[in-house]
Amino acid sequence: MSNVHELKYLQDQVQELKDQGVYRVLPILEGANEAEVILNGKKVINLSSNNYLGFASHPKLKKAAIEAVEKYGVGSGAVRTIIGNMDIHEELEKKLAVFKREEAVMVFQSGFNCNAGAIQAITNKGDLIISDELNHASIIDGVKLSKADKAVYKHSDMADLERVLIERRSKYENCLIITDGVFSMDGDIAKLPEIVELAEKYNCMTYVDDAHGSGVLGESGRGTVDHFHLHGRIDFSIGTLSKAIGVIGGYVAGSKVMKEWLLHRGRPLLFSTSLPPAAVGAIMEAVDLLSSTTEYTDRLWHNARFFKAELGKLGFNTGASETPITPVIVGDEAKTVAFSKRMLEMGVFVSPIVFPTVPKGTGRVRCMVTAGHTEEQLVRAVAVFEQVGKEMGLI
Repeated sequence: MSNVHELKYLQDQVQELKDQGVYRVLPILEGANEAEVILNGKKVINLSSNNYLGFASHPKLKKAAIEAVEKYGVGSGAVRTIIGNMDIHEELEKKLAVFKREEAVMVFQSGFNCNAGAIQAITNKGDLIISDELNHASIIDGVKLSKADKAVYKHSDMADLERVLIERRSKYENCLIITDGVFSMDGDIAKLPEIVELAEKYNCMTYVDDAHGSGVLGESGRGTVDHFHLHGRIDFSIGTLSKAIGVIGGYVAGSKVMKEWLLHRGRPLLFSTSLPPAAVGAIMEAVDLLSSTTEYTDRLWHNARFFKAELGKLGFNTGASETPITPVIVGDEAKTVAFSKRMLEMGVFVSPIVFPTVPKGTGRVRCMVTAGHTEEQLVRAVAVFEQVGKEMGLI
């Protein structure tokens, strides 16, 4: 009889991952997450980071983080509702609200925590949540935590969304439509104006997870709501502070009453220590930088357009991307993994995305272009794409 402490059922499941060829060993980054990095001891061009604006190692952000540690220490020491609410947390929320052109902002410890905490707090039994089928895993988990009923509409299909509304809206007290602002696997942008029109027609609230729109779309990276000029018509706008902003955390932007309610019912806020001072100091510096110049977002978009155009000339399929997220669609799962592995051997790190993260047969390597890349680095990366693409018969 086996020993219960051997966790045989987990051993079996791990072995299954190995048999399927999907078992992973974490790559190890030596140093800052920049455009060119030392990964597993080798210098490579990095096309897999969410550090869109190069802020993760920006000298001004590092200085602001160090100054915050000197004044406030390394941790806040409690949840915000007890004694972990420092004046810098309050200042950050005011600064973000002004930046986002919204009435109020509630900061969480991560973007995932925003969805895990906010969705269940703002919906209840007798309500309906309608979600895009390609929404992020954290939205799916957040929806599962709610007592509301759930429905899913086909990706960015407004006719299908209206079908769900016609069939089900009248049976519920409140209805919340949830979508990503930018979809992380394909880089396409949600049809927010059409979603808002339908939401207003059928008396629904709207909730946008703008993790990949924050710091990327809109004026100086104010997000998809700003991009479409929909201020005051999106009830809950979620942003991340760990991608373009370069640090850690997330926030919900919207009305004052939203903030008051989340402060009482947002479980990650109530039961998990608040953001450390270093993170808050660095985030505030990032918001100040974005508020004062479009230099970083301009460079990001210049690089993204250049890279997409070069790959397009070679005949690669970059799907429906409208943002710096540039998928190179390979198709077959094993071929996608082999392509990524060969790219790394040739000095370019670009992560493979396969089923179940994306539908079967749509495996891709997802390229994340940043403001930190130089044109010379992108030209080198494209040359590797060309060589490996030809080797493997993709172009």
